[in-house]
Amino acid sequence: MNPILECVPNFSEGIDLEKIGRIAEAIGGTEGVKLLNVDPGKAANRTVITFAGSPLQVCESAFNAVKIASEIIDMRKHKGEHPRFGSTDVLPLVPVSGISMEETIHLARNLAKRIGEELHIPIYCYEYAAFEEKRKNLANCRSGEYEGLPLKMENQAWKPDFGPGVFDNRVAQTGAIALGARKFLIAYNINLNTKSAEIANAIASEVREKGIIQKDADGNILKGSDGKSIYKPGLLKCVKGMGWYLKDYDIAQLSYNLTDIDVNSVHQVFDVSCKISAKYGVKVTGSELIGLIPLKAMLDAGKHYLLEKGKGIAVSEPVLLETAVKELGLSDLAPFDYKSRIVEYLL
Repeated sequence: MNPILECVPNFSEGIDLEKIGRIAEAIGGTEGVKLLNVDPGKAANRTVITFAGSPLQVCESAFNAVKIASEIIDMRKHKGEHPRFGSTDVLPLVPVSGISMEETIHLARNLAKRIGEELHIPIYCYEYAAFEEKRKNLANCRSGEYEGLPLKMENQAWKPDFGPGVFDNRVAQTGAIALGARKFLIAYNINLNTKSAEIANAIASEVREKGIIQKDADGNILKGSDGKSIYKPGLLKCVKGMGWYLKDYDIAQLSYNLTDIDVNSVHQVFDVSCKISAKYGVKVTGSELIGLIPLKAMLDAGKHYLLEKGKGIAVSEPVLLETAVKELGLSDLAPFDYKSRIVEYLL
């Protein structure tokens, strides 16, 4: 079997379809690479693009996409709901089959070096490609976002791993990139029947691994000896989350990143979110998948809900998938066609 590598870059442009098209064209124009999904979001002003193929060709496509994005996206003008610090904000490489994580790390670091040197963009290596523990977490690398980047780059502890170490005019336009090697990540939003981002954030804080900021009786944030806020751990490991208001649909959402679905699955996150939402007097109306999902995750969800209803699971694959779509409410905001959203169906 030929090795397959996936790349899921997030670009800080979700409104201008011409710009998004140019970036997608740069990716799809490389032989040995298949463009799988282009998912723009207006409210976040962010587009997630998924492509896969031969490892070296995927890296070449990624370089071409970053080059185009750095030329047509100006971070000095960017506004959006999602945390970001660069025109190409995150660039993860994901081993799919026939390639190890160690090999993926090597490819990621080589790509980071090339982008930093040839395109003059600061690169922070994260997840498995990180050179130190504190940089494994994407949130740490992106803390302060674009607006905090000039000060961050002056701090010796947060100098980029590759690329320029000074916030010059070029960097002012492009921002920085978090480039890494990671397991398959599922970007997954849950829809609520409230418009309150505050309530949504409270719910997400209880669910996510990081948990809730602790406060004293007067409402002051508690801090440890290191000066950092103290958190009470949340319910689900390998889940990152926040709450926000989605202007396009006039609702609040729980916005999650599931970083290891072998630890906590999509249906587990959905069910726990329903339970915690009820605590706040809020109802979950459905959910939204951003980008793609592995077949196994959808089949597992279908089996889970059939068993929950006391039904057998010796059914066809389409029945399992249709059950998952229905029970997770994946068509709540827009029709959900699983044939175009499952990785294995597209390769």
